[in-house]
Amino acid sequence: MDRVGVTVDLAPQGDTQALRGGKECQGGAGLRATARVEARADGRGGTALPVLDGEGPLALRRTRSTGPAARVTLVGAMSGPLGGDHLTVEATAHDGAVLHIASAAATLALPGQAGEPARYDVRLTAAEGAELRWLPEQLISVRDSDLRVTTRADLAAGARLVLREEQVLGRTGEDSGRLTSRLTVRRAGTLLLDQELSCGPGAPGGWDGPAVLAGHRAVGQLLVVRPEFEHGTPQATPLGEWAALTPLAGPGVLVTAVAPDALRVRRTLDEALRDLCG
Repeated sequence: MDRVGVTVDLAPQGDTQALRGGKECQGGAGLRATARVEARADGRGGTALPVLDGEGPLALRRTRSTGPAARVTLVGAMSGPLGGDHLTVEATAHDGAVLHIASAAATLALPGQAGEPARYDVRLTAAEGAELRWLPEQLISVRDSDLRVTTRADLAAGARLVLREEQVLGRTGEDSGRLTSRLTVRRAGTLLLDQELSCGPGAPGGWDGPAVLAGHRAVGQLLVVRPEFEHGTPQATPLGEWAALTPLAGPGVLVTAVAPDALRVRRTLDEALRDLCG
C-alpha cells in the first residue's frame, strides 16, 4: 500500500507562532536555522556521521540502516517555514560515503505576520565515489505564504546523486501560496542542470497553463546522476499520462511529473526511481 507523509496544519492562520513552541523571532526578522550533516566512509564498509547538527525547526535523527548507507531523517521540531524565516540544510558526503536523507513528514510553507517571504536553502555536496540521496516529503504551499526554495548540488565526477522534489499548491480546497523553486546541479565544475519554477499569486503568467502545470496542483521531479550513464543514458520517453523522462547533457536524467494530487506524483517518481536504480 502506498503511503505519503503529509501533515495537516490545524492551527488558525493567525496563530502559527503557537506551533513553534512559543519561540519569538528577534526583531520580527524571522527565524534563522541551519542543519548540517557530514558523512565519511568508516573504513569497514559503512558510513559514519561525524557531523549531525540541527537548529530550531530542523532536527536531525540518525535512523537504523543496513548496508553501507548512513540514513538521516529530518524532523520538523517547529512549524515552518513562516514568512521571514531563513532555513538552510547542508549535507556533504565525503569520498566513498553513502548518505541517504529523508524527512519525517511534509513541510508546510506558512504566511508570516509581516508578509515577508521565507527562504529554504538546500546545499548538497558529494565527493568522489560518494552517493547522496535527498528524498524529502512534499512541500505544501499554504494560501498567502511566500517561499523561495533554492537547491544546489555540487558533485565530483564519480559521485552519485538521487534527488526528489515534490510541491503541492495549497491544502485541500485551498488556493496556493507563492512558491519559487530553483534547482542547480554541477558535476566536476560543469553545469548539468539549472531550472526554476514559480507558481501562485504574482508568479509570471502562464505558470498554470497547458505548457506548465495545466491546472494541476501537484508537481514533482526526480533527478538521478550516475557515472554509469556515461556509457548509455536512458532515452527521452513519456511516463504515463502526466510525466516524462528527459536525459541531460551529461550522465544524468530528469523525471518531471504533474498530477491532480501528491499521491499520483509520488507513485510515478517511485516507479521511475526503481527503473533507473534498481
